[in-house]
Amino acid sequence: MKKIFLAVAIIALIANNSIAQENNTDFRKKFQFGLKVGTNYSNIYDSQGDKFDAEGKFGLAGGVFFAIPIGKFLGIQPEILFSQKGYKQTGTFLGSTYNLTRTTDYIDIPLLISIKPTNLLTLYVGPQYSYLMKQKDVFANSLTTIEQQNEFKNDNIRKNTLCLVSGIDVNIKKVVIGARAGWDVQNNNGDGTSTNPRYKNAWIQATLGLRIL
Repeated sequence: MKKIFLAVAIIALIANNSIAQENNTDFRKKFQFGLKVGTNYSNIYDSQGDKFDAEGKFGLAGGVFFAIPIGKFLGIQPEILFSQKGYKQTGTFLGSTYNLTRTTDYIDIPLLISIKPTNLLTLYVGPQYSYLMKQKDVFANSLTTIEQQNEFKNDNIRKNTLCLVSGIDVNIKKVVIGARAGWDVQNNNGDGTSTNPRYKNAWIQATLGLRIL
């Protein structure tokens, strides 16, 4: 995560030098609408101390964003995103090594407070609502590969999750380069009857956006 934010900062400095003379329009007071696409790198954690032997995985992220100004330096940025999260896990069963890859498809709706110190940079933080659409598990060992996909119709897996998000955007004319981190506030275990282990998602996200308005 530190590397992503460092890369964004370097891009911001380069961009600031290259467009300082040609970009005199201040977008901070204007309503904006745009599209973005990118990737998540996600994993899981347990705030109550249970340990998971899991590795992160990449997934798709993309959707639409709105920038609603509240004065020059402050605003609200709601978004609607398709977001893939999940993890990879390796273990042994009956003396055989297996790999499990879980991919969870969410609709993420962040409602972010944006702080705009310059026309080039936007900082933001805020809550996010995430709705779980489906989950795909791929189980593989030396003998076979099994794929299972679930669309949840009960309450033993949490489909509605509250999250927190923070990040930074670099605005180069109509192009928006974004980096953010997010994590679930609620665990996935729903009403507690699920046989899946209790966990929360955590992810970093990098996107490239285009302002249409």
